Amino acid sequence: MQRPPQEDFSLKETKPHLGGGKVTGDKLTSTYDLVEQMQYLYVRVVKAKDLPAKDVTGSLDPYVEVRLGNYRGTTRHFEKKSNPEWNQVFAFSKERIQASVLEVNVKDKDFIKDDFVGRVMFDLNDIPKRVPPDSPLAPQWYRLEDRSGNKVKGELMLAVWMGTQADEAFPESWHSDAATVSGADALANIRSKVYLSPKLWYLRVNVIEAQDLIPGDRSRFPEVYVKAILGNQALRTRVSMSKTINPMWNEDLMFVAAEPFEEPLILSVEDRVAPNNDDVLGRCAIPLQYIERRLDHRPINSKWYNLEKHIIVEGEKKKEIKFASRIHMRLYLEGGYHVLDESTHYSSDLRPTAKQLWKSSIGVLELGILNAQGLSPMKTKDNRATTDAYCVAKYGQKWVRTRTIIDSFAPKWNEQYTWEVFDPCTVITIGVFDNCHLHGGDKPGGARDSRIGKVRIRLSTLETDRVYTHSYPLLVLHHTGVKKMGEIHLAVRFTCSSLMNMMHMYSQPLLPKMHYIHPLTVTQLDSLRHQATQIVSMRLSRAEPPLRKEIVEYMLDVGSHMWSMRRSKANFFRIMGVLGGLIAIGRWFDQICNWKNPITTVLIHILFLILVLYPELILPTIFLYLFLIGVWYYRWRPRHPPHMDTRLSCADNANPDELDEEFDTFPTSRPPDIVRMRYDRLRSIAGRIQTVVGDLATQGERLQSLLSWRDPRATALFVLFCLIAAIVLYVTPFQVVALLSGFYVLRHPRFRHKLPSAPLNFFRRLPARTDCML
Repeated sequence: MQRPPQEDFSLKETKPHLGGGKVTGDKLTSTYDLVEQMQYLYVRVVKAKDLPAKDVTGSLDPYVEVRLGNYRGTTRHFEKKSNPEWNQVFAFSKERIQASVLEVNVKDKDFIKDDFVGRVMFDLNDIPKRVPPDSPLAPQWYRLEDRSGNKVKGELMLAVWMGTQADEAFPESWHSDAATVSGADALANIRSKVYLSPKLWYLRVNVIEAQDLIPGDRSRFPEVYVKAILGNQALRTRVSMSKTINPMWNEDLMFVAAEPFEEPLILSVEDRVAPNNDDVLGRCAIPLQYIERRLDHRPINSKWYNLEKHIIVEGEKKKEIKFASRIHMRLYLEGGYHVLDESTHYSSDLRPTAKQLWKSSIGVLELGILNAQGLSPMKTKDNRATTDAYCVAKYGQKWVRTRTIIDSFAPKWNEQYTWEVFDPCTVITIGVFDNCHLHGGDKPGGARDSRIGKVRIRLSTLETDRVYTHSYPLLVLHHTGVKKMGEIHLAVRFTCSSLMNMMHMYSQPLLPKMHYIHPLTVTQLDSLRHQATQIVSMRLSRAEPPLRKEIVEYMLDVGSHMWSMRRSKANFFRIMGVLGGLIAIGRWFDQICNWKNPITTVLIHILFLILVLYPELILPTIFLYLFLIGVWYYRWRPRHPPHMDTRLSCADNANPDELDEEFDTFPTSRPPDIVRMRYDRLRSIAGRIQTVVGDLATQGERLQSLLSWRDPRATALFVLFCLIAAIVLYVTPFQVVALLSGFYVLRHPRFRHKLPSAPLNFFRRLPARTDCML
């Protein structure tokens, strides 16, 4: 596979003309100062009155057509109404306007050909300009004219003005960019939208015991467990060890619940009669609205719940009320935890669920999504490659989606969004997608929106109050390797409201305190994160327009925990990079010991002598050295935010088969011979890891065997050495011992032997437990 040029994947700093500078009235567009100004012609069609009848029946089905050159937008039509109200806004991009006259026509909807009712004409040179925060332009009544310019019956209320994308009417308006899109559903799919993630809670179900159960077969000891179901989540306790009709468990089950609570918690006590044959002894349904909420680690009172016995009678469930069995439980919604729906490595929100526990915000994050360049064709329409791109940004509970720019490989969005920041050590994620649900493509089981690329920006890497304008490469990993899908142009600013509060955050725990007082297991966290992402994707896909499941899962990095040879290599090289500094220090010290540079070695001897004679200087010297290194490196501090690194990710030279394995489903869908080959490869890698782990265990066991008398002669020698060393160190000043030891280590190569030293030989001869392994 040919390796793409590395410079294509680099981050580029840009200098766009943000905010448009001064505008009419010498006002700055402060609300949109991180994007380039885009001029639009706005037409608000409010209503009409006294429209004349056109049909032979004396009725009128009116609608309005707004025409500007080749662009044409229409309102919805009303049946048999002479005083309709539309209140629709049309926006025409000024850079695409080629006409000099705006034409607003009122027409009558007909089966064969729509009848012309009247029109209003505007010269574009006479249209006023409006810039927020100016008040909206008041609509006016205009008398309709015929094609000859003569006044006719009927009036139309309109407002026409020139504005920018900062206008309040911009998000809901019909855009000339989307002139080829028809249908209300398709138009809704291309508009910008702000979404909020549902409020997530951890639900803890502490199952304590049950009483007075009535098993179906009383001739055997019941094997009872409790099964709990919440939506798509199902968990069960272990089988009770007390095999009686009063079993005990005292076991916790954890669920993820989302407000508003739509489904109850359903518990059933079941008896395992035989394999795959469980007898339900009783059920109860508990609405989550009535469950107590816990904000800290204080215990909650437990309650008894009645179990209802169900029998099936003619296909209907009927309650059998004979004798009430009971279950003893402690139920509560945990408000002190943060429900993890993102990876902890790049989480955008770390606050607890309960709002009462939130700390005040430390600043504001502003993001300007300017444009994209060089996007790859994503689909074919009318035998022509095209891309309908939109952006999604996620930070905290707030998701934003820009409008879709139709049929463009260099779309311009110029939309700006703002988030409150509560923790600087968080990450904002921006993804670019191709809209595949236009032109009648929104069908059940239809196309999925394609991913074009993703960018992550960590807030702690940004200087405060500085505007970062960069063009980020959009990189996507395919079966064939990493591919650049284009570039996205962003402007980012992190404004800090309180420097002291932000500095104080660095001393606080990353997660809420409940994660440390009552920590959840790694297995629990993985399972709960999976459930949380499923709930978030389901809720957002039900919004209008929907933020689809594939978008949410890509933004939340669902599946990033799966095995990948590429990621394993990348993590290994990251570890080697971290250890590289220690290895370099070891090599430098080895050169000192071997007198490779005699002057440096002599200076180290002098420094060592000073530190031994004045030990109180050791710690100040270390911290002063670190301070000087930090000040020295300040000159080369990073000036750009970090971005996706293909070399760090081992994506630029990944093997095609390894990539195919990474994109494989779980469980696998590949042929058996490929699976066998990959399994053998995994076994060989695991064998090497096994050897390394075994070597580490051997060294640790040798240390333990120093005093274990497993080798009596070796332990006797070591104990005798310890006695002699203790006596010598008691009578000899510590500084003398340190000097002698240091000078021995730093001795000249003339006094060294190539053979290993006596202590090392002694250590290597110590026994380990490898002899006892099969």
